[in-house]
Amino acid sequence: MEEKALRQLLEEKGQTQLLQWWGELDANGREKLARQIACIDWEQLSRPASVGARGKIAPIEGLSVEEIAARRAEFAAVGQAALRAGKAAAVLLAGGQGTRLGSDAPKGTFNIGITRPLYIFEQLIRNLTEVTNACNARIPLLIMTSEKNDEETRAFFASHEYFGYPREDIFFFRQAMSPCVGLNGKILLEAKDALASSPNGNGGWYASLERAGLAEKMRARGVAWYNVFAVDNVLQRICDPVFLGATILSGKASGAKVVQKAAPRERVGVLCLEDGLPAVVEYYEIDDAMATLRAADGKLLYRYGVILNYLFRADVLERIARERLPLHAAKKKIPYLAPDGTFVEPAEENGYKFETLILDMVRCAGSCLPFEVVREREFAPIKNRTGVDSVESARELLKQNGVEL
Repeated sequence: MEEKALRQLLEEKGQTQLLQWWGELDANGREKLARQIACIDWEQLSRPASVGARGKIAPIEGLSVEEIAARRAEFAAVGQAALRAGKAAAVLLAGGQGTRLGSDAPKGTFNIGITRPLYIFEQLIRNLTEVTNACNARIPLLIMTSEKNDEETRAFFASHEYFGYPREDIFFFRQAMSPCVGLNGKILLEAKDALASSPNGNGGWYASLERAGLAEKMRARGVAWYNVFAVDNVLQRICDPVFLGATILSGKASGAKVVQKAAPRERVGVLCLEDGLPAVVEYYEIDDAMATLRAADGKLLYRYGVILNYLFRADVLERIARERLPLHAAKKKIPYLAPDGTFVEPAEENGYKFETLILDMVRCAGSCLPFEVVREREFAPIKNRTGVDSVESARELLKQNGVEL
């Protein structure tokens, strides 16, 4: 974008402060800043952010472990047929760093092995390869990185020869960034040639996929379902044919793998209904009375803890992208470049970061099948180095499931 067009755009938007240092930038700096400004989603910034008010919460009906076991062959047959027909793609959300694990590298590169190397990415590829081999299917794997770890993630996969997964079926794409604004609504700079920005949230994966041109490629391949999952659960089953078949047969627009909460106040999001639509309610949004309610069989009414493993119908995602997800604003301390050119690290909240959330995708989809899995077989999250949901606990669960470490 040329300088004249940039200035005209920013004058219209009331954001001319972004060009304060234009005259001091070299050609590369100007190109970098212009590219970032051109990527700003002005419509998103102009939308009112969600204030987090909740509607009427009620329990949701789902498939229990026992019901799934009784119909396993039926579900598996439908799911396997869909996978062999190329109807599903896997989406790995891998934009984070391993900071809480003591590493500055991409989280998926962390070694969880004991007597031999075993990387988080490697274990996830193994989980997916079990499905492709069993179903004789090709499943595209779409890996969402971030600005911070994109280059390193790509290089890591290449150096390990993609852990044996077909290179032509792996696609990398970067998560889009959202500009940060000050309390006065002005977009902040973090440097003379760079906007202050933050990742657009885990709900931004499909918009980022579209921007990278991969949604169109997947349509050309006939993909009708996306299985979205997070990098840190090393036991999860990816493109599980039983889960896919059950969701297809349910007629629902989405599906969510869930585990029974270990305790009423376990710190997990809960899948339920909100004003009649599927919703994920955070643990702190449910009071003690609601959290401890039990059904006639003694099970918690609000028992379905989500593990960030979702299925979404492709046509529904296209509709959601057109209609746009709710925008969430978080008041934060945002380092920025002051008008006098000094870099400021504020002691108090001075602006807002914006993000969209995958839990809103579930609600916007309109219907969702809770699909209960056995926690010890499919839920080994790695959030910390030691203790609960840690490298230690994940290693023990991997051993229990026959994985050599």
